[in-house]
Amino acid sequence: MATANISNENIAHDVHGHDDDHHHGNFITTYIFSTDHKMIAKQYLLTGILWAFVGGLLSIIFRLQLGFPGMSLEFLRPLLGDWISSSGSLDPEFYLALVTMHGTIMVFFVLTAGLSGTFSNYLIPLQIGARDMASGFMNMLSYWLFFLASIIMFISLFLETGPAAGGWVVYPPLSALPQAIQGSQAGMTLWLVAMVFFIASQLLGGINYITTVINLRTSGMSFSKLPLTIWAFFLTAVIGLLSFPVLMAASLLLVFDRSFGTSFYLSEIYIGGEALPNVGGSPILYQHLFWFLGHPEVYIVLLPALGITSEVVATNSRKPIFGYRAMVGSMLGITILSFVVWAHHMFVSGLNPFLGSIFMFLTLIIAVPSAVKVFNYLTTLWKGNIVFTPAMLFSIGLVSVFISGGLTGIFLGNSAIDIQLHDTYFVVAHFHLVMGSASFFGLMAGVYHWFPKMYGRMMDRHLGYVHFWLTFVGIYLVFFPMHYIGIAGFPRRYYSFTTFDILDTFADLNMFISVAAILTFSAQAIFAYNFFYSMYRGRLAPANPWKSNTLEWTTSRYPGHGNWPGEIPKVYRWPYDYSKPGAKEDYIPQHIPFSATPESNLPHENEMIAEEKAAAKVDTTSNEAKA
Repeated sequence: MATANISNENIAHDVHGHDDDHHHGNFITTYIFSTDHKMIAKQYLLTGILWAFVGGLLSIIFRLQLGFPGMSLEFLRPLLGDWISSSGSLDPEFYLALVTMHGTIMVFFVLTAGLSGTFSNYLIPLQIGARDMASGFMNMLSYWLFFLASIIMFISLFLETGPAAGGWVVYPPLSALPQAIQGSQAGMTLWLVAMVFFIASQLLGGINYITTVINLRTSGMSFSKLPLTIWAFFLTAVIGLLSFPVLMAASLLLVFDRSFGTSFYLSEIYIGGEALPNVGGSPILYQHLFWFLGHPEVYIVLLPALGITSEVVATNSRKPIFGYRAMVGSMLGITILSFVVWAHHMFVSGLNPFLGSIFMFLTLIIAVPSAVKVFNYLTTLWKGNIVFTPAMLFSIGLVSVFISGGLTGIFLGNSAIDIQLHDTYFVVAHFHLVMGSASFFGLMAGVYHWFPKMYGRMMDRHLGYVHFWLTFVGIYLVFFPMHYIGIAGFPRRYYSFTTFDILDTFADLNMFISVAAILTFSAQAIFAYNFFYSMYRGRLAPANPWKSNTLEWTTSRYPGHGNWPGEIPKVYRWPYDYSKPGAKEDYIPQHIPFSATPESNLPHENEMIAEEKAAAKVDTTSNEAKA
């Protein structure tokens, strides 16, 4: 393995050599069409923040309609134009379009690209000891395909007929028939085209991440010494590589049905009394294809967040991560099981009850590896010497919302109960907690933790505390009441509840949720200010401000292209050597040999000293022979 890794190091040097002109690039090649993984990561992050603002703003607009149905929204006319009706309320079709775009943007453009794109790009080469990604060009192409998808999706907001409507799942026949509603016209076409570019971007990125982790690890960095962040990014890329093509196929078939008269998803439909010529298709087929990506997508956004949390919790607890192998095993279990649970989203589609029972069983099993991760986080925190940085607070917050949202998932995984709750706000609350909020907290933990390395400066800690507490409390105030109204039968995707007397009972609670959502969204301005101000005016960061063990902290304060100016550090130990008895410091970085820390070595680690000396002797002999 050591020989293979030395060889891989040479490959990394070669990769670096190909892009060496980046050192001397102009503004265009350095900041726009860059092949440096760190710059591409920042591009993903900034684009993700922009989309988070857009997606969040859309949700605030439709929460105004839901929480204050009698209020005039005329003040939004300069922004929304004729989508504000003559009565001053939101146009019902545009409401559905806003819900569609909010879901699409937040799931794909923020939590998938913004989270995984940012930290996979930034951390994989730095934490495995590589100069860059396996292919800098593919990496750059991945970002710009994502950016192109963003532009196409953004343009659809300004179409006369409005953006796509029908929910972020864009089920046919609504999405397959342009004449169905306004949101099924050009906006839907742009939605599909944007998603094709987006998926191509994800596939290019995923191939690059997998190739880099397998081939470009530095000497000594075996799979058993990988930080859990890298395990998470690696397995996330595997999930994406196997599931995204299915959604791409589903989208292309939908384009064929819309534009070329095929009938993959359409069968015997009348519109306005006119019988359409389509026969033989089934919209249920689309649901199978969509959810084969749709459910693994939950883990595509969750696993990176959980990986980031593992790193932050161990570092700030000043303790070794509890159960490293169990953590890796649980992620492998989640990866495999994520492909066999898709049909629990289809319990109400007429699925055979026997098949429903099988998918219910598989769905509930996935709670086991998820529970293992939570148990290991709590055990790592137990009796730790905890440092409450903003990143640590967001990581603990992730564990909290992951538990809350995960428990409600047990109800929805049960087919008999899901039939009652499926089209209510209980589902909205569940996935916003377990998927949206948990991943968002992981994203924030990552930004606060690695900001000093990304920009060479520190974010303001006190503003970080205020941002965390307002967000943490606000999220529970928004989504916890939704469980209650969902159990009471409050349906989701309804434009207005004023026509049903029984739903008027919850008008005050609905207004409360809207106010909490507005305050939570407003609190993000604190983060935006802290982020952009600290980028230029923040306190200069030391090279390793959190006293962490992983390789990225062995680089300079603001690493240049190639990451390390000289030799790439070799790795001797796992990344979680914190608080070792007898050690001079409470952390021992991965590149420190066991021979340098005899006072803190465990018995089996002392045996490694002889191997280190033998390997050093071989290296010396080899270098002399080359000379």
